Amino acid sequence: MGYVFDFKEATHYDAWFSQPGNRHCFDLEIKLLLDLMDLRSGQRVLDIGCGTGMSLVPLLNRGLSLTGVDPSTYMLDIAHERLGNSVDLHRCSAEDLPFEDNAFDTAFFFTSLEFADRPAKAVEEACRVARERVVIGVLNRHAPVNFCRRCKGFVFPSIYSHTRFFSIWELKRMLFSILGDVPVYWRTTGQFPFIRGRIISAVENNSWVQRSIFGTFIGMRIKPVPKFRVRPLPLKIKKHKIQNRATGLATSSRARSRD
Repeated sequence: MGYVFDFKEATHYDAWFSQPGNRHCFDLEIKLLLDLMDLRSGQRVLDIGCGTGMSLVPLLNRGLSLTGVDPSTYMLDIAHERLGNSVDLHRCSAEDLPFEDNAFDTAFFFTSLEFADRPAKAVEEACRVARERVVIGVLNRHAPVNFCRRCKGFVFPSIYSHTRFFSIWELKRMLFSILGDVPVYWRTTGQFPFIRGRIISAVENNSWVQRSIFGTFIGMRIKPVPKFRVRPLPLKIKKHKIQNRATGLATSSRARSRD
């Protein structure tokens, strides 16, 4: 199941978004994810590790069918207070999703794969339930700010003590090992996490700048492959042979032969 947030961590996580600097980073990350997902009205979307529901708020009022899952009841309680009945919420782990194959058009992770016990299995499950695309948003191992977070997590116990940071190459190796040579498209954001403003936001959203390998946040889009979908089983049908011909037909045939 991976790391499960307790009550204190859930409330602290939710309060993190209220700080202006953190909110700026969150807005950049969500915009990148939305660009990668390219959602259309009527689609079914699954947020794997939805946490307190912050990543689902930008998807409301878009004509989407939204579902969120998380292993923490405390996270889900806050998410329910925030989202109400507009999102279908479930308690489960990312490695064992209680949904049928191709139940959704898009599935995504927003800084939740870092806490999965088996990240590869979680991605495999996402590909099983998603029909069109899977989008992964994770914290970049090679970003300077995340390097500081990792070092701080070693010395002072915090949520970053339980966080697994990924690099672009590590993600791609994991995806290719379980999915084969599938189409992969990635971008990063948060190149300047401590500076905010219109000019910086414009620079951050530039497609050339987002090719940097040092952005704080990695967004990666993959297309599921058919091997994770259900194949219909062939049914063998036996043909029943007629043992005896009808009496009337046999008698009529013999009568014609005598004539």
